[in-house]
Amino acid sequence: MSTTTDDTNNDDGVRSGWLGAGREARRTHARAVTHQSASVLLGYPDEGFFERLPLVARAVAELPKGPARTELLEFCEHAASTPEFELCAHYVDVFDPRCRRALHMTHYTDGDTRRRGHALAEIERAYAECGWRAHARELPDHLAVMLEFTARGDADIGLELLVDHRTGLDLLSEALREHGTPYARVVEAVRHTLPAPLRAEVGPLGKDVGMEPHGTRPRVPLPRTGASGKEP
Repeated sequence: MSTTTDDTNNDDGVRSGWLGAGREARRTHARAVTHQSASVLLGYPDEGFFERLPLVARAVAELPKGPARTELLEFCEHAASTPEFELCAHYVDVFDPRCRRALHMTHYTDGDTRRRGHALAEIERAYAECGWRAHARELPDHLAVMLEFTARGDADIGLELLVDHRTGLDLLSEALREHGTPYARVVEAVRHTLPAPLRAEVGPLGKDVGMEPHGTRPRVPLPRTGASGKEP
């Protein structure tokens, strides 16, 4: 006769609930590390970037094995082995705001239209309601800013923002792969952290982004009552 008991089927569900909570906490932590790492890696590769790169690489190496970890580690290795001036020139070439590889997410939904100002204000308001203040040097829709907010500000609101801008992420990822840049790996890592899209969200990627009729922009999530965040 066994002297142990299996709590997984207990009516009170204590053991299974504890295990489930542990798994969810690990997933949340891994997502935060992925988003914060991607935020740093998508920044301009200046002196500060290279100072933080070893720390980012160590944090990524501790992530659970999976596609996001693999993508980020491969980019860290690339960045560490590339001369600073070369990586800087490549960054400027890749993320040229005049082409279809912009890091500003409202570029893909509003383009250079008047309504983009309203979209930016909505995102900034979502940050402010959570007690978060974005860096003045970047617009609030910059992917690195959105990722840092998701990692260090409000994870739920930040994840909603990323999901609402999934089309922009998909288009950016496609353009980066076509360009043949290692930066595609960083955006791919972010996409791996998003929940699976609903059937209604799946569709062909359009080429005339930012020119849709007014009202088709992503919905900016309203902060929950009592939400709080931290300043970067």
